[in-house]
Amino acid sequence: GIIIGKKDGKILIVTNNHVVADAKSLSVGFVDGKSASATIRGTDSDADLAVVEVDTKNMKSSTLKKIAVITGASSGMGREMAFQLADHFEVLEEIWLIARRKERLEELRGQFPAAIRCFALDITDETERKQLEMALAEEKPDVKFLVNAAGFGKIGNVGDLSEGDECGMVRLNCEALCAMTHLVLPYMSRGSRIIQFASSAAFLPQPKFAIYAATKSFVLSYSRALKQELKPKGIGVTAVCPGPVKTEFFDIAETTGKIPLYKRLVMANPKRVVRLAIMDAAVGKNISIYGITMKAFFLLCKILPHSLILRLMEE
Repeated sequence: GIIIGKKDGKILIVTNNHVVADAKSLSVGFVDGKSASATIRGTDSDADLAVVEVDTKNMKSSTLKKIAVITGASSGMGREMAFQLADHFEVLEEIWLIARRKERLEELRGQFPAAIRCFALDITDETERKQLEMALAEEKPDVKFLVNAAGFGKIGNVGDLSEGDECGMVRLNCEALCAMTHLVLPYMSRGSRIIQFASSAAFLPQPKFAIYAATKSFVLSYSRALKQELKPKGIGVTAVCPGPVKTEFFDIAETTGKIPLYKRLVMANPKRVVRLAIMDAAVGKNISIYGITMKAFFLLCKILPHSLILRLMEE
């Protein structure tokens, strides 16, 4: 949730109504590792909001090192997420950056207020993931943020792309994301957040982008189910579903084809997409969608038959 007031040792927090619905007792976890019991002070079903009061006298602290773990951290949305989390959450003592390109990770040293730890590894490789598994087991940190931002897409018809590219999208966008979540989850506590980068491509099957869109549909479905499973533990999960974003993503995607003009016209600024994603994760939203255009597209995909939308897009 978001803190809206402090007075006489009490903290007022606004959050989504469904987060506290039917709760017999509440415990609020903060990103700094502290936790305390809480009381519901009011709800607004129309706005889907609830106000919760926390008594700071009952606050308990964690002594574990508080960190963020970010995949795909050498560029694009992962890199931007690392900068913004470091800027907005001083409580983070260390940020673990994961990507294949060691030189790009090393360039980030000295650019953060928090200490960073670089892991140059391929998260699709189970053997290489062991490095992270061993580091977590040794440090036993309190992971306050897990950001799964690693991913790639290739434009082209199924069969025209190489088998390596087609299966590679599934391995990185789906399998590796699940593996990272499984690996890090035991080290997350109440108040922690998982931010999964899906895409607006998850809303609708996309010819010439079929496998990528399917992998992101998986991420969205997986994240929404995981959020419900982790609700009793107080760990939030948000699927980030932006439209096209101005990053290096399309440098790779367009090696096998060109994106349609209409996608170029709605390209978003990565800083704004990430800023909204962090805010939405903080208040416990299931999905973070940046921009009016993509929000309208999301609603359109829920209202109209997909077959009709696909015909209109072809025309």
